[in-house]
Amino acid sequence: MQVPEKTAPRLFLIDGYALIYRSYFAFIQRPLTNSRGENTSAAWGVANFIVKIREDLAPDYLAVVFDAGRSAREVEYPEYKATREKMPDDLAASIAGIRELVEAYGCPVLEVEGFEADDVIGTLARRGEEAGLEVVLVSGDKDFYQMIGPRIHLLNPGRGGSSGVAAEWVDESNASDKFGVRPDQVADYLALVGDSSDNVPGARGIGPKTAQALLERWGDLDGMYAHLDAVEPARARGALSEHEQDVRLSRRLVTIQTDAPIELDLERLRECDPEWDRLRDLLIAYEFRTLIEKLPLAASTSVAGEERPRLRVAGPDDLDALADALERAGAFELQTWSTRDKPVEGSLVGVALLPDGGDELWYLPLGHRAPGGLSLGIDAVDEPENLPALDSPPCARLRAVLEAPASRVGAHDAKDALVALEGAGIALAGLDFDAMVASYVLDPSRRTHDLDALALDLLGETLPTRKSLVGTGKSEVPLEEVPVAGVAELAAARTWTSAVLHRQLRKGLEDQQLLQLFDELEMPLVPILAEMESTGIKLDEGFFREMSVRLARELRQLQDELFKIAGAEFNLNSTPQLREVLFDRLGLPVIKRTKTGPSTDSDVLEELAAAGHAFPLQLLEYRQLEKLRSTYVDAFPRLINPRTKRLHTRFNQAVAATGRLSSSEPNLQNIPIRTALGREIRKGFVADPGYVLLAVDYSQIELRILAHFSGDDAFVDAFRNRVDVHRQTAAVIFEVPIADVSAEMRAQAKTINFATLYGQGDFSLARQLGIERTAARAFIDAYFERFSGVRSFLDEQIDFAKRHGYVETLAGRRRYVPELQSSNWNIRQFGERVAQNTPIQGTAADLIKKAMIDVHDRLHRSGGGARMLLQVHDELLLEVPEAELDETRTAVVEAMEGAMELAVPLVAEAGTGPTWYDCKAD
Repeated sequence: MQVPEKTAPRLFLIDGYALIYRSYFAFIQRPLTNSRGENTSAAWGVANFIVKIREDLAPDYLAVVFDAGRSAREVEYPEYKATREKMPDDLAASIAGIRELVEAYGCPVLEVEGFEADDVIGTLARRGEEAGLEVVLVSGDKDFYQMIGPRIHLLNPGRGGSSGVAAEWVDESNASDKFGVRPDQVADYLALVGDSSDNVPGARGIGPKTAQALLERWGDLDGMYAHLDAVEPARARGALSEHEQDVRLSRRLVTIQTDAPIELDLERLRECDPEWDRLRDLLIAYEFRTLIEKLPLAASTSVAGEERPRLRVAGPDDLDALADALERAGAFELQTWSTRDKPVEGSLVGVALLPDGGDELWYLPLGHRAPGGLSLGIDAVDEPENLPALDSPPCARLRAVLEAPASRVGAHDAKDALVALEGAGIALAGLDFDAMVASYVLDPSRRTHDLDALALDLLGETLPTRKSLVGTGKSEVPLEEVPVAGVAELAAARTWTSAVLHRQLRKGLEDQQLLQLFDELEMPLVPILAEMESTGIKLDEGFFREMSVRLARELRQLQDELFKIAGAEFNLNSTPQLREVLFDRLGLPVIKRTKTGPSTDSDVLEELAAAGHAFPLQLLEYRQLEKLRSTYVDAFPRLINPRTKRLHTRFNQAVAATGRLSSSEPNLQNIPIRTALGREIRKGFVADPGYVLLAVDYSQIELRILAHFSGDDAFVDAFRNRVDVHRQTAAVIFEVPIADVSAEMRAQAKTINFATLYGQGDFSLARQLGIERTAARAFIDAYFERFSGVRSFLDEQIDFAKRHGYVETLAGRRRYVPELQSSNWNIRQFGERVAQNTPIQGTAADLIKKAMIDVHDRLHRSGGGARMLLQVHDELLLEVPEAELDETRTAVVEAMEGAMELAVPLVAEAGTGPTWYDCKAD
């Protein structure tokens, strides 16, 4: 959007309700909600718009104007706006909060009883114009086009969200583009064509083109009626004559009044700073993190009313005093700072330590460098000296305290600290509390559990960040080159906040009876994940090079074939060019449309391919190969750590709302295994010489958990008797003996079993099975009729969630379901699926975590060389010395099968081989 230079101070007049409606409906398909399930779409849109207008357009004066009371238009014409739908309940409930948010941003709120916002804005616009200001009307209401003039402009904010409708600046240069008439003719134009949204009648039979022609010929309505006999065409003349009363009424309704009883008080409208404390509290309540980050950093020496201990940068002579303080306290909070965000790739810059109950917070400079790369030493001006390495003799006493199991250590994101310290030769013991993990246990549905979000939401504090210290982009400097004092202050603020959260979150776990889950399942897993991240996995780089060459060759062949079918070369990654080939050149049917034209997404291509069209089938294959090549085959070797010569992923313990672990940087859980080519990528994951890979996978774990929870006799019996559960399901649904179940019946039953697990309806099932929805509905009905225990269990979970606000796993993990209280049907349906799925998927997540703890314990006690490398869904991958394979395989299978007691047996299947691909069940 191009905005002309100012010619005078600018007054922005914002149509409050227009902006609110625009913001609400911008997200109508996927409403924004906070953790309490409240619709925050309108509040977000309004707040974000205010921030953007200030950042981009720098108003000199500004006001937000609202309607107030019954207007003169409604008195004269009770049908005015009568056709508008009632304001949605969730939007109505948010209006008061939005007005408070606007005021907290320092925006004056104006309203005049008995007047619409249009008329108040119109009046102020005229008075601003007379005062020599440039006036900008902010609204998407077309009535405002009549106000545009040399000093009055219009800013149409578009619709925001995912609508793709951009903001537009309208002034005299483009004012006639909208209706094809001058601004002074807009009211007459609208009086002729009417306005269905406001129930303005107009002249029936006169449309936009006729209205334009009449105004071009006669100038205005008075000119038309003064020469009515000469008006052409006859149809327009008849419409004007027949509907003159409606036309005159319509002009009064659409004409913006400029004589509302309000004065232009520029001092009141002068741009001013927000009420920062009030604004911060509101944004925290709304959970608008990105807007909170734009607020000035609160300069505070206390957190939640507690004074921060004084900062002390440790020197070589302070190490014994620090060790004494830590030993006396018996517990301490810790944070580490590395050269890289991913600690396994970097080295330790510094460590912050806060003895419990102490009045000093210590920062240990370990890897700082002066600009130019010179190590900081005794001669460095005004810079504390780097301490000796933590695993060196001078740090022996401190190291002993850090590695003492009796020490109770707290941190936020303790896994990163463990990895960083391991890289520095320190095996931190006594890890007792992780604020990130505690927050996750308390509410796994939170969008994020990082320290900044927790500080804002729970303590009302804004913290300095690493980015605020080192910068971003081209201006970013390495953390190790930042002066010690800067890193120390950052570390102190964040470590102290972590300590305050430690106390608050532990109390929350106690109050919610979640301490056992936290202490016995989640916290023991943290050091195991840190160990797995540090270990990494070996790749066969030669295999990936060869596969990349092969894929590139196959991609070229597919590209040539696609060009041949299309009859011309084109950019396969260009959506407009692909549309032209698919629907113009090849004449394939349009399946669905987007805002910019026919869709070419994978669903469309699959439907076209299923109909027998060669081009979409080959294009799908091309896309699949290209994704495999770029995302995995070419990417993985580039991520090998030059120090360890292995690939290291991150295991994320506080991301998935179900309780599942996830993998990132790179994601090793997402390697496709449903296709032969996708599975082949696993050939590139290999064991070290003298070792072999061992993969152990739970069999049909989620269905076994469903059988346990539902107690359904047919399900339970199938697993207890070791019958193929999908064949058993098919036999029950199709009412045939198990021996007569065909392969097709079993495949359909398998699809139905998993559709039940994930709460899919007849539409999704029909699509998966390639059948009509009525047939899919019949399958679902038959399924729940035969497996009534399953139906009862799923219904009970929804009822439980409605009564308690959450559902639980077998281990007591809770997931809150505020979506069940939403007035939006789609959101409520999502909430019902969450209530049904979480006990099953969450229990599966708890089970694999418990299995990892038990397996790690067995391996540790055995004293052997086996090590866990990866966790992928229900599978564990280990690297085992060849001589220990049989013993380790037995131990791992026993540990996994005994990790949790269910009403049906747990079965873990093991496979071994030199590569991950070869680890199929023996």
